[in-house]
Amino acid sequence: MDNDSDNNSIKSVRSQRTPPLTGVSKAPGTVPPDSFYASSSGTGLKPPPLPLRPKTNLGSAHTKVNIDPPPTYDTVYREPQLVSEDTIGDDQVPALIPAEDNRSWPEVQPKWTNDNDWNKDDVWNGPMPWDSTWAGGTTQNVVDIGPRDQEEETNWWDAEMRDAKGRPGAGMLPPLVAEMLHNPEHSLFSVSVTTPDIRAPTTGDAPPPFIPPSHDEVLRAVPHANTYYCRRHHGWVFLLWKSSNILPPFAKSFDPTQHSPLPDQERRKHTISCGDDPFDKSKKTHHFHLYSKAVDSSQLNPAFHRAPWEITAQRKQKRRKITSLNLDDFSRKDLDDMMNEDPPEKHIEGELLDLYVCCQCSVYCLASDVMPGVIAVKYVEDFTKYKFEHPVVGKQQPAESVVSGWETLNTIIENKLWRGENRQLPISRKAFQNKIGWSPTARVIFELLGFTVLTIDGPTQEENLIPPNTELGSPEGQEARLKLLRAWVEIGAYLVDYQRRFTPALKSYILEPSYVKIDSAREMYQQAIGAHPDQIPRSSPSYPVSSLSEYAPLQQTWKILGVTPTTCSPDILIFAYMAQCRCDPANTIAYFTHFYAVVAAIQSLDGVPPQELQTVVFEERSRGRFTEEDLQNAASVLGFGKDGALRLELEDDIEDDFLAEAWRTAIKSAWRDPTNCTQLQRDANDAFRIIAQSRGSKGLMKLWSESSKNQMDPTRAYSVFEVSADLDDELILTVFILRVEEQPHQSDKWREALRTIAEVRDSSRLRHFLEEGKDPGDIVAPTRADLPRGLNQLGNTCYLNSLLQYFYTIKELREAVASMANIDMKALEDEKYSEDDLKRHRVGGRLITRREILRSKKFVSQLADLFWQLQYCENQAVTPTIDLAKLALVTSRDEEEEEADRGGTDSSNDTDATLVEDGPVRSSHDSNSSVLGKRPRDEQRVDMDVDAPTSPITEDKNGYVVVSKPCPSRGSKSPRLNGESSSSTTPLPSKLPDAEIQNHENSQVEEQKKPPPLPTRKPTQSDSVMMFGKQHDVSECMDNCMFQIEIALLKFDVLDDTDDQNSVVKRLFYGKLRQRLTRVPDQRRLGSLTHEKEDIFSHLPVNVADSGFDIYDGLSGYFDDVVDYEGEKARMEVTLVDLPPLLQIQLQRVQFNRETLQPYKSQSYVKFGETIYMDRFLDSADPGKGARSKEIQANLNTRRERLRLLTQDKHAPFPASLKNTVEFLSKQETLIVSEVDEELVANLNSEPEIIEAEIAELKDTISKLKEELENVWKDDTSVAYELTSVFIHRGSSPSFGHYFFYSRHLPEQPDNWFKYNDHQVTEVSKNEVLADTTGSTANPYLLVFAKKDRDVVHTVNRFDPMSLD
Repeated sequence: MDNDSDNNSIKSVRSQRTPPLTGVSKAPGTVPPDSFYASSSGTGLKPPPLPLRPKTNLGSAHTKVNIDPPPTYDTVYREPQLVSEDTIGDDQVPALIPAEDNRSWPEVQPKWTNDNDWNKDDVWNGPMPWDSTWAGGTTQNVVDIGPRDQEEETNWWDAEMRDAKGRPGAGMLPPLVAEMLHNPEHSLFSVSVTTPDIRAPTTGDAPPPFIPPSHDEVLRAVPHANTYYCRRHHGWVFLLWKSSNILPPFAKSFDPTQHSPLPDQERRKHTISCGDDPFDKSKKTHHFHLYSKAVDSSQLNPAFHRAPWEITAQRKQKRRKITSLNLDDFSRKDLDDMMNEDPPEKHIEGELLDLYVCCQCSVYCLASDVMPGVIAVKYVEDFTKYKFEHPVVGKQQPAESVVSGWETLNTIIENKLWRGENRQLPISRKAFQNKIGWSPTARVIFELLGFTVLTIDGPTQEENLIPPNTELGSPEGQEARLKLLRAWVEIGAYLVDYQRRFTPALKSYILEPSYVKIDSAREMYQQAIGAHPDQIPRSSPSYPVSSLSEYAPLQQTWKILGVTPTTCSPDILIFAYMAQCRCDPANTIAYFTHFYAVVAAIQSLDGVPPQELQTVVFEERSRGRFTEEDLQNAASVLGFGKDGALRLELEDDIEDDFLAEAWRTAIKSAWRDPTNCTQLQRDANDAFRIIAQSRGSKGLMKLWSESSKNQMDPTRAYSVFEVSADLDDELILTVFILRVEEQPHQSDKWREALRTIAEVRDSSRLRHFLEEGKDPGDIVAPTRADLPRGLNQLGNTCYLNSLLQYFYTIKELREAVASMANIDMKALEDEKYSEDDLKRHRVGGRLITRREILRSKKFVSQLADLFWQLQYCENQAVTPTIDLAKLALVTSRDEEEEEADRGGTDSSNDTDATLVEDGPVRSSHDSNSSVLGKRPRDEQRVDMDVDAPTSPITEDKNGYVVVSKPCPSRGSKSPRLNGESSSSTTPLPSKLPDAEIQNHENSQVEEQKKPPPLPTRKPTQSDSVMMFGKQHDVSECMDNCMFQIEIALLKFDVLDDTDDQNSVVKRLFYGKLRQRLTRVPDQRRLGSLTHEKEDIFSHLPVNVADSGFDIYDGLSGYFDDVVDYEGEKARMEVTLVDLPPLLQIQLQRVQFNRETLQPYKSQSYVKFGETIYMDRFLDSADPGKGARSKEIQANLNTRRERLRLLTQDKHAPFPASLKNTVEFLSKQETLIVSEVDEELVANLNSEPEIIEAEIAELKDTISKLKEELENVWKDDTSVAYELTSVFIHRGSSPSFGHYFFYSRHLPEQPDNWFKYNDHQVTEVSKNEVLADTTGSTANPYLLVFAKKDRDVVHTVNRFDPMSLD
């Protein structure tokens, strides 16, 4: 391919740069094998001449080789036979557009220069001298294209609606496709080959018998039936066009996520080809969409493969490209891998073809890039030039010299292939020098053909050419044979074309017989894709668009609209514009900008735009369309720009709230101009709408829509209330209340008038009344003294607020922290610790530093002060300090790395001894492996911000914390483990790389071999990131806080090592579990069969992938699983040895979509109650019950998976699909399929009932199995835990959301709950906490249970003044 489509984003017409056509790509098709071979006779029939519009149904498989019998191929891909494979056209192909096109463009004289004067404001904004009908407008629809969606076109700015519709993106009309298939200045030729009638000599001196090329070999000399020869490239182009309901198979390397969606296949199959129905004017012509490198030619039928020598040349070219790179950017190993990189055999693909798909009908087209011939075009041109400039003096004309040289070269090839000529060819002979001549170019050509140059020792140092080995007995010989045949065909095609072009100069030259025939293919493929002049007329005096085609400012416009200037009649231009808006609504404004540019160009050249174009512009303006210049003007109206009131450019990172305020300010400014108030307000509203749509903001559009319902200005507002403007706020409110009581049905009008007055006066009293419904002058009840206090956000800290409130509800933790209140920080900084003190205490499996001790005590001191305020503050909410938030959100390691990035860190308080880690280092993230093996189901899980580390938070939008992207998975199945106290009943093998127990108490420590962190990027948008630096997710924030609390509460004056017993963190949150790894029986080997290991944990994970299960089912999936261990499957059983007072269960909601390769948040509902019994998961549980329970659970899981496939799989629901199939087949009249009989229809009719019956049976069986499972453990209720806290994440994305949490009112009112939502704390019922969240994006992600009868949680800890009495 010579012309590549632009792939950059669509830019402003003012920039004069051609915007890219997004979502365009190419794809493949099929060719019936029987059409590959032309006639079966061996008489060398010539193909008929190509008429202007072919009458026969040739399709694109038309290359002929006159041989028989044709060989057969093993095909990889064959299209299903259910759909008719009609090629484009019948005996008479209807024109897509009538040849008699009487619509006219105005006469426009080309009087411009290449400057951009047409872009000046007087051209764009000045009055257009259009006819009188333009001023009045029209309601007539100029062009009707289908299928359009008026709602989608109206709401083109709505990204969610666009995603739901799945439009294919920008497209192009057939004339532009024809130019993109191959350079329009080049000609493509269909090549026909006849087997030469050349016989080998039979003299006695002849060499041993040889085998001349067979018919099949001659056939394969043409690369493929759908390849066409290009003389200008001396190469081949693969082209295939077809009308088929089924697209060819996509290449494995094709990534659909990098392209726009495919057109609606159901809609495409309703029409065989656009223009077939003369009564359907909605499909004026094709509208193609390009999918680059989408189809593997080796999967076509017949398949197309590049020859071995071509593949070798491609690899050499790849290596040359690699060596041109900056080698300093790659390691030696990377370079070796790149140089020697060959894909596995099963992954090797053929030529990657571009796919052009029409979104309106079944037509598609495949095209390849130019595939070079055996002799590179450079040497072909050089040899031709050499022969043209060096003819035999007195004997040849220049053109004759060229033909003689190429004919001689072809004769040498023919003698080698058909005569078995293996003798050396002396270069110095006069005949060789006259006909070919010896030059560097000639040497390269012969070397490319496989000849070698032999220098004969002697006084003259003569050189001979040795022919290549072409015997069939060796692979090298076969390859050389095929290569010579291909070169023979290519030289023959070049000669035929040269002879045609220089016929007058060759009239006296006697040509050698040619066995290669060529015919122009241009009209054939133009006709097939709808680009023929008979289908879309070219420029004529009736509409001289050719003059506009030379206008430099419009060069970008034609490509954006998907047209060519020489074929762009008014109707075609309108169709192209409408089709682009239909298929690529996201760029509607760019398309209108360029469409309007054509109209403006005509007007700027003193022409009058055609009536059709005027009407479209008027209609589009009435629909709210605007140009990019309108967008710039809109920004100016709202005060943006260097000369605007805001002194600020309108950038993408401007918040919606700021834009809304700028709009309100513009409205207020308009109100201050009584003369032009109405017009200025209208301009401000239009500007606000334009900006809101350009940003795709639903919030701003909703605000604009609500305000536009009742256009209110101050004069009208006072007039509505029938009061004067000097009335005070209290009387205004009185009048408002009276009006609402008298006419409640007009309350919206009264509220709008009151809102306008509030804005004009900037009255906070009136605003408060509108927001709260109460006059702030009334007495507002204070916050109840016994109600917990909220926490104000510092910016993106809603999850930190939830965590701090959770810590405050834990009595023992709260009391332990209280002892650190009002600590003397100076004395703390001066406190000294000996090396022995530091070595005696370990937290998180490692030694700690003086710096961490100081930091942790600062954090706990700040936390104690916050707890004091929560107890004594009378206000509704308390604001945490910045230092507290930073210490909680940023780990000490992150802090040290940040200081290192700034050029150093204060490490005077640290010593080598304190920084040595003499034990296994705990990762701050949960390992992807379990304790004794990998859990395969989690290999591609990605955790969201509620489950895993995320990138720093970037912005806070309407209470939602937005993070830049999710980070790699920490492994959903592995608990947070601490390996400080572990034992094994059976010794573990010495080599257990995946079974190494890692500790996960906090986020302070990292793996020893962790690579250095990437350089910190300077924050540009987020205040919170600038405030707190690198931040972590909720789990890591909890780890960081618990880590610092544990350090701060260490007793350095205690000589014995009793940290575990004294640590309030370990006492409250950590339990002990036992993991048992058993190899699957059929994979047992000699040696130990079972391995056990004990460790501690702080939470239990539950994988939330599907709905329909409860908390017990989720935990069972963790306690009994199959994992990968030493390359084998092994059973992992986990039991609980000791349980903590507070049991934390993490619901891991982030899943990975293997089709989109994107993480997503699972909104599945997990049922849980107020009490959970952990008896069944204990190490001491009844083995008999455990075995029975596992058996039932396995059966239950199998039934649930079957039910999921039938009801939730991507192809479900099946009953509806089957019913639609029956309906389609029963109504099918034109298509006759022999396989469809009464029996098949009857089976299809009965199948939905069978599936529905199976679904009903599965649901009943699942219910019974679940009941049976619970009956096994119904009497085991000794280890009871009560629900105390529920953390909620609200949001549909794993990358952002809002956090809040519920806490049970313990111990006073266990049936009541508090909802902590930042500064607001409200009382809610337990029904809200335990509610089914199906269909909601607010889902639990962390459940906290307290051991029953343990006085652990005291939710409300408020100071009671009455207690002083």
